[in-house]
Amino acid sequence: MNVPRTIILSRPDNLGDAVVTLPMAGWIKHYAPGTRIVALVRRYTLPVWQHCVHIDGVITLEDLQAAGDAAAAGQLAAQGAGAIVHVFPQREVARWAKMAGIPRRIGTSHRWWHWLTCNERVDFSRKRSNLHEAELNIKLLAPFGVPMPGSTEELTPCIGLRAPQPSAAVEQVLRKDRLNIILHPLKSSGVDWGLGNFAKLIALLDPARYHCILTGTAAEAEQYRKALPMGLPQVTDTGGQLDLSSLMALIGASDALVAASTGPLHIAAALGIRTIGLFSLQRPIHPGRWAPLGRDAHVLVNEGHCAKCAKGLACDGIKQIAPERVLALLPH
Repeated sequence: MNVPRTIILSRPDNLGDAVVTLPMAGWIKHYAPGTRIVALVRRYTLPVWQHCVHIDGVITLEDLQAAGDAAAAGQLAAQGAGAIVHVFPQREVARWAKMAGIPRRIGTSHRWWHWLTCNERVDFSRKRSNLHEAELNIKLLAPFGVPMPGSTEELTPCIGLRAPQPSAAVEQVLRKDRLNIILHPLKSSGVDWGLGNFAKLIALLDPARYHCILTGTAAEAEQYRKALPMGLPQVTDTGGQLDLSSLMALIGASDALVAASTGPLHIAAALGIRTIGLFSLQRPIHPGRWAPLGRDAHVLVNEGHCAKCAKGLACDGIKQIAPERVLALLPH
């Protein structure tokens, strides 16, 4: 193996994408424990990277963009990295890395600008692969001689995410006399389970045993408040009230989370709580590619064959997942 002492992992991407990239850092350190790993990320995902034990430093894309090309290249050069891995191809970052003179610049061969900016290119297609996103990330470590995992189970111990300490405000949301179940009803893109199904699930939960905590952005909360039974004493609404650090702390202190494929789902799985992911079988958003990784993560899909999903066509089969199946997986 020829692993540099310092590596920049560039993934200026969305929240769920950030979480499934954490095992990549842990996998590197499994084979080269002394490696220093710096993450180049989107600012809003910072808390995820800052609370991963495998990440030694963080740079945000927004700070580099604000600095301008020359200063951005200078900031990358100042890291003293022997390599940068473009986990998420970003044209500006690739240009800055070349300007910075980083010796090894690794990226997929399937982005034309990498032929101008990368000196080591790995040939594989995410779109046509049957591998999980976390496994596909590891393919980019091939130039270092780092082997592929045999399965995602090997990557789970490498996640390294830790929950922030809950603040007093977060503690007040939790109920010590109930099982705290987070329901994250909506997602920013793709298909979701449907607010009607979440309403049915809330109705199924015994209020003497369960405390339902609703999470989401302010815009999402405006939507779900119109469809969910907000007035029930066992339902607490936190929509639009939590920053990402507080959300992570709340998730880490709760007993379970239910959501479709979205960032909080991946955070919950990574933190090791009971996680129930609701998925479509449609490629490329199917669980084979995006299942949450964690020691207590579970996936539900619509039972039976779906011709639309098999062809990668839009399908609402996820909405056919019965709330009773979710209830059966919740802690009792």
